[in-house]
Amino acid sequence: MQAVNDFINTLNGYLWGWPMLIALAATGVFLTIGLRFVPWRKLPEALALSVRPSRGAGDISPFQALMTALAATVGTGNIAGVATAIYFGGPGALFYMWVIALVGMATKYTEAVLAVAYREVDELGNHVGGPMYYIKNGVGAKFPTLALILAPAFAVFTALAGFGIGNGVQANSVAHALDESFGVPVLVSGLVMMVLVGLVLVGGIRRIAEVASALVPTMIVLYVGTALVILAINYASIPAAFALVFQYAFTPTAVEGGAIGASIMLAIRWGFARGIFSNEAGLGSAAIAHAAAKTDDPIQQGLVGMVGVFIDTLVVCTLTGLVIITSGLWSEGLNGAALTSAAFGSVLPWGAAIVAASLALFAFTTLLGWSYYGERAVEFLFGVKAIWPYRIVWVLAIPFGAVTSLDLVWNMADALNAMMALPNLIALFILAPAVFAMTRNYWSKS
Repeated sequence: MQAVNDFINTLNGYLWGWPMLIALAATGVFLTIGLRFVPWRKLPEALALSVRPSRGAGDISPFQALMTALAATVGTGNIAGVATAIYFGGPGALFYMWVIALVGMATKYTEAVLAVAYREVDELGNHVGGPMYYIKNGVGAKFPTLALILAPAFAVFTALAGFGIGNGVQANSVAHALDESFGVPVLVSGLVMMVLVGLVLVGGIRRIAEVASALVPTMIVLYVGTALVILAINYASIPAAFALVFQYAFTPTAVEGGAIGASIMLAIRWGFARGIFSNEAGLGSAAIAHAAAKTDDPIQQGLVGMVGVFIDTLVVCTLTGLVIITSGLWSEGLNGAALTSAAFGSVLPWGAAIVAASLALFAFTTLLGWSYYGERAVEFLFGVKAIWPYRIVWVLAIPFGAVTSLDLVWNMADALNAMMALPNLIALFILAPAVFAMTRNYWSKS
């Protein structure tokens, strides 16, 4: 088993190396320019659309679709991922998280537009979509043979990746956070989560969306509110924190005997990697949730979709990073959730408990969001008859994830996520001209 883990870890070094990071960033730049910077220029309109009453066909409101997508993305990446980026890449990594988020907004916009434009209605009357459908119906119209390979490949990678990053890793994060902070046995946490998730999944996407719409805003307000209180207390350190971010982002110094400029390369690598891990722009996963939205225009849901990147990275991750940097603990040798917890706890006596509770809530909602992604993937592959067996296996896997050592699961999930990105990025490049045309047409009539 150790040999398998070592092999997958080595494979991830290639899958998530510079070529993949550059491909994801280049896709975002290409789409941002092709869209004439609409994701940046139209952010106010996007924020307004995200809370507008539902219009058109679909299963859930645009706001519920956004909350479902955020349920799956706002998680360990916002707490542990930011800390890891700063630990390995220095404060400058935060700047490159902003960069990848700014271009990632165009990627997420394009994914959501395509998800609605090429969605279908299944045998149960549900609106289903996402990369497998826009590859099948969009790419397939131009390159049918390519679509026959890419669409099922994406679905397989998504269904399998869900059990790693969406199930086992999240269940383990919740169980250990509750055990370390509140003394709850990991098996008890696993069994309780199994019951709670099962009760939600019985209601399908509508129940998932209802729970996500209640929990996601609550947990973001709790976490963001605490971070803002800490920054208000440490307000005198904020200018110096920003100075460190820009200094480490652009100052070419050597790192551990490396060449001059190594510090910048580490900041870019870790900023890009953790930013992508946090907001999932380019993986195509969130498009599956946006395909279910009640909307009469793909462009409008695309605008709602890109709000997820703004909230996830430019708000939540930024506040996490600033709390860590202003605490002064970023260079003390701590890493991951432990660093974030220590930074919050250094200012507020209950700060560490807030981080633990937030981590548990974030991970729990990720369990719900990714269950839907995996469900839609197996439906694409095997039809609606596969939905209930998948739900049952998903729920039963939760307690096992809670009590299992997850090094292998983490590595497999990382590899499968990279494999999800490959067919999705190909589809985005092929279908980008159609999105550019739809976008120009929409704004010409507005």
